[in-house]
Amino acid sequence: MLEHLTTEAITPQRAVILGAGGFIGGACMNKLQSAGIDTVGITRTEVELMADGAADHLCKYITETDALVVVSAKAPVKDNAMLLDNITMMKAICTAIEQTNPAHVVYISSDAVYADSPTPLSETSCAQPGSLHGAMHLARELMLEHSCSAPLAILRPTLVYGLADPHNGYGPNRFRRLAANGEDIILFGEGEERRDHILVDDIADLVHRVLCRRSKGVLNLATGYVTSFRELAEKIVSLFDSAVSVNGSPRQGSMPHGGYRPFDSAGTKNAFPDFEYTPIEQGLALVHEQMTQQER
Repeated sequence: MLEHLTTEAITPQRAVILGAGGFIGGACMNKLQSAGIDTVGITRTEVELMADGAADHLCKYITETDALVVVSAKAPVKDNAMLLDNITMMKAICTAIEQTNPAHVVYISSDAVYADSPTPLSETSCAQPGSLHGAMHLARELMLEHSCSAPLAILRPTLVYGLADPHNGYGPNRFRRLAANGEDIILFGEGEERRDHILVDDIADLVHRVLCRRSKGVLNLATGYVTSFRELAEKIVSLFDSAVSVNGSPRQGSMPHGGYRPFDSAGTKNAFPDFEYTPIEQGLALVHEQMTQQER
């Protein structure tokens, strides 16, 4: 669970975002800057974490009064080579942390660290990943715990959607792109899997809150509500005037997570009582409006 080290919100002196060029990192960068926080974004242009001397190079950007937000990763992990690359990247980050000793560290991990469960997952659920992607994040969490003397907050988001997502993975972002092009949406099976989806803006908001309360511990980032992929697709199609159909297809392989991956969002409510996750209908409509404006 998350523990706050300040009784009220205090703006950090400076935040450094490692992975600011990515989907989640970019949203965090925008949120912190709009909140008036002095924020430094580091992308692979500034520091290539796979290169020799990466730790020494990274040290040039971090001071002992900084809050460091670590988002950088090669994801999703699909094979052993990608797993090892991510460990190499985190080795450089941990070395830099040990040398610079920042005031606060926040790591954006993943809900993939948890074993599947028929009951809602919480921060105390068993961390026993069944995928290389989950194993990567759990290993990186442990590496940070070993290297950080400063307060460490580990945030584990579930499936993320929102503006500026560069991926075309199965889910809201791909469905919208297909619908925008007037193409039918083809589901895996009948799209009956039920999953929790979080708007990237909510992640950025929670990162901001964690930084201002100098929080430590673990927090799952999930709304507590599950929606089937068919429902998602139909909600997205309803936002368009064009005639786009949602069709099933023969399923190849087993259904991920047994088709059901629920979360208990009480941890977020306990940590930040005034925070409300964006409902999926509202989030999809917001992203649709944002993307429509970009496409004009």
